[in-house]
Parts: sequence; C-alpha cells; structure tokens
Amino acid sequence: MTDKPACAVEVSQVTKVFNVGKPNQVKALDDIDLTVSDGAFVSLIGPSGCGKSTLLRLIAALTHPSEGTVCVNDKSADQARLDRDYGMAFQTSALFKWRTITDNIELPLQLMGWSRSQRKERVAEMLDLVKLSEFGDHYPNELSGGMRQRVAIARALSFRPSLLLMDEPFGALDEMTREHMQTELLEIWNRTGKTVVFVTHSIPEAVFLSQRVIVMSPRPGRIASDISVDIGERVFETRESPEFFAKVTEVREALRFDHGADE
Repeated sequence: MTDKPACAVEVSQVTKVFNVGKPNQVKALDDIDLTVSDGAFVSLIGPSGCGKSTLLRLIAALTHPSEGTVCVNDKSADQARLDRDYGMAFQTSALFKWRTITDNIELPLQLMGWSRSQRKERVAEMLDLVKLSEFGDHYPNELSGGMRQRVAIARALSFRPSLLLMDEPFGALDEMTREHMQTELLEIWNRTGKTVVFVTHSIPEAVFLSQRVIVMSPRPGRIASDISVDIGERVFETRESPEFFAKVTEVREALRFDHGADE
C-alpha cells in the first residue's frame, strides 16, 4: 500500500495563453503558483474572466499550460487524468435524461469495466451518501435542481477519485437550495476525506465551504490573496456569526483592492 501524497495539487509558474500568435490572443493566467494539500477544501474566487475555470481545467488536464507545470498526486496532470484521480462536477448536472439515476451514477463504472455486482453495491453506497436512496429508479426530470446536483456529485465520486473538481456547481440554484447544498457538500467532504477544489463567484459560499480562499485578480489571472478560513464548525448559524462576517469582509476587500489596482 502506497502512502497518500501530502500534496494533491501543485501548480508551478503556470501561464496560459489562448490563440497564440493570432489577433485574438488572450493571456488568461499569468505566473500561477498554487499548492493544495491532500484532503483540503480550497475555493477559487475572482471577477468574471479572471481564469478560475481555466485553472480548474488545467488541473484536470482538459487544457494545457503555455508555461509551467501542473501536478496531481505527485504525477503529471495528464497521467492523473488517465489514472482517473479526479471527478468533476459542473454548474449543470449534465445527467442523461433517458437514464435512471442509478444508470447515470453507474455509467463511469460501466466504462471502467466494473462488474454488475460491483456497480450495484457502489451505486447503493453513493445514493446513501447523497441521501437519495429512494430515487434510484427515477429519471432526472423527476428531480429538483438540487437533487440533480447531488446525483452529479455521486457520479463524480463513484469511482473513488481522490480529488473532486467543482466548477460553480450551485450557481444555477436558488439561494435556499444553494445553502442547503453547501451543507450537504461539507457533510460529503467530511465523510469521504476527498480533496476539493471549488470555483465560485459567491464570497459567502467560498467562506462557508473552504479552509482556504484563493482570490484571483482580473485577467490575466494571478493569485492576489491566499486567505485562510478558520471559523470553526460549519452549521446554519455559522452564517450569522461575527467570525463569518469578518472573513467575508476580508475576501471582499481583497477583491475590491484588485479591481482598484487595475483601474
């Protein structure tokens, strides 16, 4: 049995330029250095177009840096993708509407060659994890938006990746559902011990969920602030605590400073 890496994600001196040499060339990221410890929950926040999602896609090896390196679990991002070291959840659940919830969750397992009995056992575990055990035979259009996002998280975790990458997964939900899903996600994180890198536009969401909030500057995206969040246990009342409001203000001021610096 091999030891788990102390560092789940390491981004070193990464720059990303799109459309190199063309009139519409854009530098999306500039000289990014970021380390995420194994088991940590880290959020990326910044203004629209700052490269948050691009950075997430670089970690996932869905695109590649123009300069610098990206490592996941002490291996290249490309190798980590081949080894299925990460699961991914997006703003939309991206479920197949003609497949039941059970069939949606087990799809990655089918593609990976898991046996029928293994798939059945794992899907049952995942449905229990996201509190949807009684909905396995339903179809996506029979579930609420929040429930569909829980299914998407279950699918992303079904094959036991060590890293969960999330790109604004609650952005399309109403405020009450969003707060409920934040609490659900923290319960899942605490139960599974996965590393989470989470992209959001919401300052309160980033503070409530995260151990660290990475504040990014306007394009080209740079890491402007790395804010540690120590506000104790995250429960409903946390959002009304002085510590929570103070940390929200700290992140907001970091974002405001970055806007002013570029004006």
